[in-house]
Amino acid sequence: MSQIVQIAIEQMNTQLERIESNVNRLSEEEVWSRLAPDMNSVANLCIHLAGSEYQYFVSGLGNRPFIRERSQEFDRVGGYSKSELLEQLHAVRREPIQVLNELTDEDLQREVKIYFNPEDWKRMMGIDAEYSEPCVIRSVQSHLVYIAEHTGYHAGQIVLINKLLLKRSAEY
Repeated sequence: MSQIVQIAIEQMNTQLERIESNVNRLSEEEVWSRLAPDMNSVANLCIHLAGSEYQYFVSGLGNRPFIRERSQEFDRVGGYSKSELLEQLHAVRREPIQVLNELTDEDLQREVKIYFNPEDWKRMMGIDAEYSEPCVIRSVQSHLVYIAEHTGYHAGQIVLINKLLLKRSAEY
């Protein structure tokens, strides 16, 4: 395993532990609570992280079917318990590790297209999806760094939401 892959996996696992710790502090109701109508709940962010990791690593790099509906990750207002959310995150994490462990140093430089649902792409980019291929093209290494950063970004949001919901200092 290359050093960058090992570092990214370690960082993503650290963030997953942080997410799990914060989810476990919340009640079943609080995990779905939105601090404002236009904000996401902790549960929405967990579902989103699982979807992103699957899309980029399992589907994009591992050539498995693309099964993500990104906009629905943010529209949900219930449906999963805390334990189901955490199991989903852990299950998705196991799949990318298998894909990432098989990468060679040469693979890290290879460019890969990560496809999106055209409607999600249009919302994300604010552009007419008919005139733009709904994908991101980056090297495998860039995708790896992006998802590690993306996980840390949303883990920070989960910590903040936890603090605001519980009005006390959440563990970092």
